[in-house]
Amino acid sequence: MSITSAIVFYLVIWAVVFLIINPLWQTSQAEDGHVIPGTPASAPVDAMVKRKAMWTTLWATVAFIVLYCLIEYEIVTLESLSWAEPPSARTYE
Repeated sequence: MSITSAIVFYLVIWAVVFLIINPLWQTSQAEDGHVIPGTPASAPVDAMVKRKAMWTTLWATVAFIVLYCLIEYEIVTLESLSWAEPPSARTYE
């Protein structure tokens, strides 16, 4: 895997993990009981973006290392997956 591929792979993993972590620890203004006029009641009281970004970075790094090792050291390949057919083996009739 080239360095560019690794960076893109890490950024995609980071974005997916952020989308998973983002709704955690949310308290809406309605739940808090203090709705600011002009905002929806479902708006978060404190988004905690810095905290979520740090947790995302931690979990994305762990996931990247595991997936990178699986790919780079060929622990899992297309051929080892019985349900997947590699593109080179496809025949079109």
